[in-house]
Amino acid sequence: MELTISNKGWVVIPAEYRKKYNLHPGAKVVIVDYGGVLAIVPVVKDPVKTGYGFLKGGPSLTESLKADRELEKKREERFLNG
Repeated sequence: MELTISNKGWVVIPAEYRKKYNLHPGAKVVIVDYGGVLAIVPVVKDPVKTGYGFLKGGPSLTESLKADRELEKKREERFLNG
């Protein structure tokens, strides 16, 4: 979809996208530069709550971190004990 920038720098977001992404007057968005590609991204009210469960079903990052720390602890003990 091609849009035109006004002489004031304004861009009109088509109604179908405003409805789809619940963009209403006063809604906050950010412009993100992805190295030559601009994206209009709605601001989420609670990013932690929105992202909760996003990685569900994958390996446990907490368990992986614990295992890494345990290995590091053993390496340090070997180093200190000769």
